Amino acid sequence: MTFLQILPDMLVMAGVTYLIRMLPLVFVKKKIDNPFFLSFMYYIPYSVLAAMTFPTIFYSTGNFWSAAAGTVTAVLTAFRGKSLLCVALSACAAAMVASLLFSFVTV
Repeated sequence: MTFLQILPDMLVMAGVTYLIRMLPLVFVKKKIDNPFFLSFMYYIPYSVLAAMTFPTIFYSTGNFWSAAAGTVTAVLTAFRGKSLLCVALSACAAAMVASLLFSFVTV
């Protein structure tokens, strides 16, 4: 994918996450004390970003199994508390190894 193909997705994700967090600040004039609403507003950007990017992960490599291997590796590495660089590099390596392994196998 080229940058010009990814740019609209990035702009939509940025706009959606910004609008969802900005609108209550514009329309509500008093301090918000509701813990449910505060936690809801805190997690909105993460959930929107995940919902928009997660399906794309499985089409990024052209092979479902290599994308799944990279995803599983990234999730496990992230849950172990590793840095973003470590997570990204390990996911790329796992996807590459799985791609090489599954290129010989036709499913």
